[in-house]
Amino acid sequence: SGLMVVARTRQAMDALVQAIAARSMRRQYLALAKGPWRGTPQQSVKAPIGRDPRNRLRMAVVDLATTPGKTAQTDIHLLGQVPQGCLVHCVLHTGRTHQIRVHMASLGHPLLGDSVYGGPAVPQLARQALHAFRLAFAHPITGAPLCFESALPLDLAALLWNSFAMPAP
Repeated sequence: SGLMVVARTRQAMDALVQAIAARSMRRQYLALAKGPWRGTPQQSVKAPIGRDPRNRLRMAVVDLATTPGKTAQTDIHLLGQVPQGCLVHCVLHTGRTHQIRVHMASLGHPLLGDSVYGGPAVPQLARQALHAFRLAFAHPITGAPLCFESALPLDLAALLWNSFAMPAP
């Protein structure tokens, strides 16, 4: 759930594609993951992602020496946790397919509701517990800084409050 960018003109689309390629678009997400958290509360995951060699429908962290893939980096900051899960803030530096889902699963913290990457099912949630909450970039024509935010949707806010006893950030 959350924010996404749509261009209304070809010129704007070209500029947005360039911003993504130049990694000047800042994309931030909130996620609920299987817990409790292991490791340091702030981590930068730099692990290449490619097609899972065992299941072509999935992506996976790969060894570029043996498997095709692309570099990927996700900064992860722990916001809160309870024994059954944790709330994390993720910042994408690259934009690979399923990047947050793959990196979180590689850390042993698959997203809640993400059956593809090993996340536990959550009865009150019919999707992955992932929300694009902030998007910042330069206006594609004027260059003026833009920042958009999206509140946590009701299903994730309710899960956070009812199961984690945490208020929505």
